[in-house]
Amino acid sequence: MKDESRSHRRQFLKTAALSAVSSVAGPVIMAQAKGERRYRTALIGTGWWGMNILGEAMRAGRSTIVALCDVDQRLVNPARDRVEKETGSKPNIYSDFRELLEREKPEIVIVATPDHWHPLITIAALRSGAHVYVEKPVGHTIGEGRAMVTAARETKGVVQVGTHRRVSPHNVSGMEFLRSGKAGRIGSVRAFVHYEGGAEKPILNQQPPPELDWEMWCGPAPKRYYCENKGDWGNAIHRRSWRSYLDYANGTLGDWGIHWMDQILWWSEEKYPKTVTAAGGRPIKGVPVYNEKEQTTDAPDHLVATFEFEEFTAYWEHRNFAGHTAERGENVGCHFYGTKGTFHMGWKDGWSFYPAQKGGKVITQKPTLHEPDQQNIRELWTDLIDSIESKRRAVCDIEIGHLSTNVSLLGMLSYKLSRSVKWNGEKESFDDDEAANQLLRREYRGAWEYPS
Repeated sequence: MKDESRSHRRQFLKTAALSAVSSVAGPVIMAQAKGERRYRTALIGTGWWGMNILGEAMRAGRSTIVALCDVDQRLVNPARDRVEKETGSKPNIYSDFRELLEREKPEIVIVATPDHWHPLITIAALRSGAHVYVEKPVGHTIGEGRAMVTAARETKGVVQVGTHRRVSPHNVSGMEFLRSGKAGRIGSVRAFVHYEGGAEKPILNQQPPPELDWEMWCGPAPKRYYCENKGDWGNAIHRRSWRSYLDYANGTLGDWGIHWMDQILWWSEEKYPKTVTAAGGRPIKGVPVYNEKEQTTDAPDHLVATFEFEEFTAYWEHRNFAGHTAERGENVGCHFYGTKGTFHMGWKDGWSFYPAQKGGKVITQKPTLHEPDQQNIRELWTDLIDSIESKRRAVCDIEIGHLSTNVSLLGMLSYKLSRSVKWNGEKESFDDDEAANQLLRREYRGAWEYPS
């Protein structure tokens, strides 16, 4: 009976492929969402990626940027200058998102902060009456994501998660290829990110600069000593490097991994793995350092994880050393291994299918990406506006983002426990595993309250 059910499911996916992909791609093929209404829009988190999102919002011409919020004046002031230059309006500046929500009453809020702030700000924005575009991953722990889904459903707010590869043209056509059966039956999927890197030297702890409210930056997460390399914001704990501090993020799997875990769930239409096993460490970066004098990051420099789903097995592999020069093809993406060949869903190289049959022709599809940073936020923003006006859920709805985030977080949870875990996806908990259940949430610092 189980095999018969699986066969029926595979046939359904095959015959429904075109309609399923069309329903995803349909709303976002427009250059801009129809209509003339302009929405009061605010950005919370004015760093690199937040400004990529805001840039597309301004380009679409459907927003009036009323406010910007960041705890670092070195970021928010240039952001206001850019908005004024591109739109002629001068948004108000805030350092506390609560004050912004109360005073400005925005209709759309972009949440582009570090991961540990996503849940509280998203939920507060929804309860203030706003719709939300929140960056991936949706949160730092699994319990936060479920609270975000609950808030969205209770308030009926639209939440778009920044998994923009769901609307990238080559990803959409790639899903059509896979679901049509052209790669055959897929038995396993390997997702990977390979970058160069080396040993990590500790950075001296410092007093936070006067332009930065470090207390507020840490917020509900543990408060660490501040550090940054002089003249190199890229190594500052509160800039891009925060992704490698486990108090604030979940390393490469929590950052990059969610994009490829999301592709796997999108293709399979399964919601969660049953068993997860992960192993990794820091043999190249070295043992984490944290004391009163200096510190390093503490995320693993490599990780290998196995996710056992109902009908296939997925593997994750990342390393932050050795690069990828010895391997063929792009250094990120997913390999779908089918009975008819191997399909690579990539990024800058688009997708490629390598047939199993000798002499078979390799099929490729080039990407359509936007600058800066070669992304497809434009299509995702168009879908957000259309979702609001059509009163429907966004193509990357919060439930979708939550489930994809969960896969990455489960991998990191297994790594932290140094053992396999069995996941009850319906209950979103572990049966008879108290140690694992304790990692589904964490205590918030100070007066901040964990969402429920």
